[in-house]
Amino acid sequence: MMRRREFLAAPAMAALGQKTMNESLLKPRVLKPGDTVGLITPSTYVSDPDRVELARRTIEYLDLKPRLGKNVRKRAGYLGGSIQERVEDLHTMFADTGVKAVFAIRGGYGSAQLLDSIDYSLIKRNPKIFAGYSDITAMHLAFRRMTGLVTFHGPVTLSRFSDYTLDHFKRAIFDAKPLGSLANPPEPNTLRPRHFLRTLRGGKARGPLIGGNLSLISSTMGTPYEIQTDGHILFLEDVEEQPYSMDRMLTQLRLAGKFKKIRGLIIGECAGCVPRDYKPSFESTFSLGEVLDNILGDLPVPVLSGLTIGHTEDQLTLPLGVMATLDADAATLTIEEPALTE
Repeated sequence: MMRRREFLAAPAMAALGQKTMNESLLKPRVLKPGDTVGLITPSTYVSDPDRVELARRTIEYLDLKPRLGKNVRKRAGYLGGSIQERVEDLHTMFADTGVKAVFAIRGGYGSAQLLDSIDYSLIKRNPKIFAGYSDITAMHLAFRRMTGLVTFHGPVTLSRFSDYTLDHFKRAIFDAKPLGSLANPPEPNTLRPRHFLRTLRGGKARGPLIGGNLSLISSTMGTPYEIQTDGHILFLEDVEEQPYSMDRMLTQLRLAGKFKKIRGLIIGECAGCVPRDYKPSFESTFSLGEVLDNILGDLPVPVLSGLTIGHTEDQLTLPLGVMATLDADAATLTIEEPALTE
């Protein structure tokens, strides 16, 4: 049923492209026990004192010191303060030499509002680990385009942190070595796995890693922060989007040419991306699997669906911009390049 087409690029051109991309990377320093981490709310508010305390304790559990942004507890409707207040916290944390990393406490909505107010020269002068996912994708895209900083698509501070998630997150921020081969957690019941993997197109591909939440990637199209996919391994994930909505966003990327020159594609575990039970948008619909086959099934590159990226309790942490190899047949992603410096 599945077809395989090996995707090859001219060696000389591939080597040239990889060299150029690697030279453009700005790598932050590895974290060490006792380092201070800045906590910010660039998207939705976190005003509940118990949730704020949980974020603080999470950082302390990692043997790090939390420093809350001045505006963390503020609330403006569904936002964590005004644009100016949220940008102020971001700038303060990157400017403070005592802060070694900046973590988003949660996602939600709103980080894209900040993009044209960020001082990217400040970020570039003070490279630090920056981590988060979901709505934080907008900031990952902007930092990549405007600074070349390697950022980390991984849990926010209020994520549930299963043992698997915690282990991969700690490896990503505390170890300067390449992360190596990444795969879904072992399944207690391989006949009915919790994390269902499917190879849409077999084969291997190598390239810098880029991607994030599909809704945010879609919403930043046509802006200065639009995702650049040529020559990259692209990963996409989302949550609670109906199949027609996933179809719409994937079709937008297809029409924009974002799949034309990619080297490989990963679809993360898209939790809840099914038709609504009681209020479906259409009487007749596709499943998400059918949508993926319809739009991505004929791509001449390896395509893997179901890797634990994004909105899943067992979550990988992925450094954006570094060289990686996708093996769609083995269902693995290998991070070959260090994301951090000593």
